Amino acid sequence: MTAECDAASRPVPEIDSIDKAHILAQALPFMQRYSGETVVIKYGGHAMGEPYLAELFAHDVAMLKQVGVRPIVVHGGGPQIGAMLERLGIQTRFDAGLRVTDKQTVEVVEMVLAGSINKQIVTEINKAGGRAVGLSGKDGSLILARKLKRTMTDPDSNIERILDLGFVGEPEKVTPDILEELSDGDIIPVIAPIGMSREGVTYNINADTAAGAIASALHAKRLLMLTDVEGVLDANGRLIAELTRAEARALLNSGVISGGMIPKIETCVLAVESGVEGVVILDGRVPHAVLLELFTEHGVGTLIA
Repeated sequence: MTAECDAASRPVPEIDSIDKAHILAQALPFMQRYSGETVVIKYGGHAMGEPYLAELFAHDVAMLKQVGVRPIVVHGGGPQIGAMLERLGIQTRFDAGLRVTDKQTVEVVEMVLAGSINKQIVTEINKAGGRAVGLSGKDGSLILARKLKRTMTDPDSNIERILDLGFVGEPEKVTPDILEELSDGDIIPVIAPIGMSREGVTYNINADTAAGAIASALHAKRLLMLTDVEGVLDANGRLIAELTRAEARALLNSGVISGGMIPKIETCVLAVESGVEGVVILDGRVPHAVLLELFTEHGVGTLIA
């Protein structure tokens, strides 16, 4: 075959193909930056609830592993737990806006989190070409938990009282050996935020808190917190690209950060103070949000470092 015929038989690359090659070339330095590093991803919200986004997330996590990153997924499941409790006819009680978890409820929580949700995420990642293994904080003594103690002040009497949320816990100690052993191979750990106390009591743990504790114990390069908001917004509603710990605390104290974002920011600050290089709050509703955050120059969320 002549050179002319060979050239004529080759299709001319489309512009979008050239653009894709350019994007991959730009991503290479970032891939090298994170190669061999641990990235903990808190997975929840719409990213987990919508099938299309769940499929993209699974592909992103599998790709991270394939390019040398060590991803670890910690997932939530509040809406699914609520739906199962309703289906079983189990009444849910709230105190100061927080779900009280009794013995019957915590059994359902463990069944949903460590069972159906965990295995669904594992299945999606495996379908995408990864090798995921599902765990809970009880496996390998990963998360030693203790009962969560919260206090609140009555706005009318100004009297402080202790909230008893039942079987709701917080991490007392994380022993990450099992995660390190799995990540050293080609396994992607997927963790349900369930812990056990020294006395063998099972506790439900907030997924953000569990992800922060695990990232801290592993001294992760990044903790990515997938949420249903763009990131941290300033007083004018504009996205803040980067915050120091001091700036984050100032926004908390001024009331700019409020509502459900408060515990997320507190978890982020604590993680950075405990050895995580950087924590990013990003919008899980954005397709390929994880890849865009790690492998592009400016990322897509708010970095606290």
